[in-house]
Amino acid sequence: MNDETSVSEAEDEIDMLPEEAEMPADGGEEDFDGEESALDGEAEDAAENVVRFPGNAADHAQLMRMVEALLFAAAEPLDIDSIAGRLPEGADVGAVIEDLQKAYESRGVHLVRIANKWMFRTADDLSFLMEREAVEQKKLSRAAMETLAIIAYHQPATRAEIEEIRGVTVSKGTLDVLMETGWVRLRGRKKTPGRPVTYGTTEAFLVHFGLENIGDLPGMDELKAAGLLDGRLPPGFDVPTPSETGGEGDGDFSDDEEEYGAALDEHLAQDSAADDR
Repeated sequence: MNDETSVSEAEDEIDMLPEEAEMPADGGEEDFDGEESALDGEAEDAAENVVRFPGNAADHAQLMRMVEALLFAAAEPLDIDSIAGRLPEGADVGAVIEDLQKAYESRGVHLVRIANKWMFRTADDLSFLMEREAVEQKKLSRAAMETLAIIAYHQPATRAEIEEIRGVTVSKGTLDVLMETGWVRLRGRKKTPGRPVTYGTTEAFLVHFGLENIGDLPGMDELKAAGLLDGRLPPGFDVPTPSETGGEGDGDFSDDEEEYGAALDEHLAQDSAADDR
C-alpha cells in the first residue's frame, strides 16, 4: 500500500508540472508580441514623417517648381535653410533660386530677398494697381458747424456779418474747410465800402443734407420741437428765412471765370493778411 501510494502521488506531481511550466511561457510570448507592436508603430510613424519625393525630384526644372510652390504657400519669407529642408538631399538651392528669380524678372511678381530671406512681391512698376482711393471722413469742428449754419440761414453773408452773429473772429481756416468740402461758395460782392465778398451754400450742401432747396431748412418752431433751441430765447430772437437768389451782395460776379478766380484769389490774400496781423 505504501509503494502504490507513493507512485500515485508522484504521478499527480508530474501531471501538475506542464500546467505550471506553460504560464511563464505564455507570459513571455505576450511580452514579446507587445514589443513587436510597439516597434511596428514607431516604424509607421517614422515612415509617415519621411517626405516622399517623385522620381524626377532631382531634375532642375522640378526643383524650381518645388521652390516656387514653397514660396507661394509660405506665410512669411523663407531663408535658404528652410527651403533646403524641404528639398531632396544635395539639391543646389542657390542655383535654383537664382534661376527662379531670372524667370520672374518680366512677370507681374518678382522673387526678392528681404532680410536674407526670399519672398514673392508685386513688381514695383505695377504698384499703382494696388492703390485704392478712399474719401477720408473728417468731422467738422464746432466753429465750422456754426459758421456753416450762419451762412446757410443768412446768405449771402460777409465775413464781418458772420463774425458779428457768432461774436468771435472767424479764422481763415474755417472758411477754407467749408469751401474745400464744396458746401460753401462765393456768391458775389456786397455794395458797401470795400465791396466785401459774400458767402452762400452750394448744391452739394443741399444733396448732403437731403434738402430740395435752401428754403427747406427747419424754422424756429421746428428747431424748438427738435430741442435745438432753448425755450428761454431773448426777446426779438428770430430765425431768418434763407434765400438762394436775390439779396444784397449776390450775383455781382460776371460770368468770366477769370474775374471769379481773381476775386477768390483776392479774398484768400486778404484773409491771409488779416491772419498775419
